[in-house]
Amino acid sequence: MVVFEKPHALIDVPLHYCPGCTHGIVHRLVAEVIDELGIEGQTIGIAPVGCSVMAYNYFNCDMIEAAHGRAPAVATGVKRADPDNNIVFTYQGDGDLASIGTAETVHAAARNENITIIFINNAIYGMTGGQMAPTSLPGQITQTSPYGRDPKLCGYPIKVCEMLSELDGPEYLERVAVNNVKNVRNAKKAIKKAFQNQIDKKGFSLVEVISTCPTNWGLTPKKALEWVDEKMIPYYPLGVYKDRSAAQDEKEEG
Repeated sequence: MVVFEKPHALIDVPLHYCPGCTHGIVHRLVAEVIDELGIEGQTIGIAPVGCSVMAYNYFNCDMIEAAHGRAPAVATGVKRADPDNNIVFTYQGDGDLASIGTAETVHAAARNENITIIFINNAIYGMTGGQMAPTSLPGQITQTSPYGRDPKLCGYPIKVCEMLSELDGPEYLERVAVNNVKNVRNAKKAIKKAFQNQIDKKGFSLVEVISTCPTNWGLTPKKALEWVDEKMIPYYPLGVYKDRSAAQDEKEEG
């Protein structure tokens, strides 16, 4: 008989996230993948600054706290220190990865560092009160764009997967969502592939997860899930943006 229970890689403690926040779903998916791949004893997670700053309280593996935006640089050092034994992942929000940490993200990808990045895109700064983030949508109302984000003043949102796909370095880039059952299942497949790529020494893998922030969006949890479908996914289309090994296999078969 199959028993539904928490993954061993996820510590059995209450999460601090707001009701309706999808960080908890992504935490579980990452933990399930760690369990299924049997890598808990090898895994080292890099926690960011942001809503998931306390991720070290939730994952049952070694964790390191990085300065704001610097998680890819820390992950690079950890991986290079023991490349054959360490499985290293970062877990970062959009303010951490796509703003303060843009340089670290781009250059780790360009070098094809053999690390795994889980990137949470909820289009807003969550922990610090709901300011406009690099990923906030045009017209989106935030604490620092009360009349809506104006691209003429603030520029356009940064599309991380599209941007990194222009680099030669990255092995694998995919954007997923966790707002319904089908998308959650696809998200897990992508996360598992990103970890397996590291095990196989293929290089840099990033999974961007479109997530909700009901509190700072000013929506109920249910409405926030609908907003992902109505607003976020049209602007940030789901799918694989780069899979170098798969592309090479198709080329050889053709």
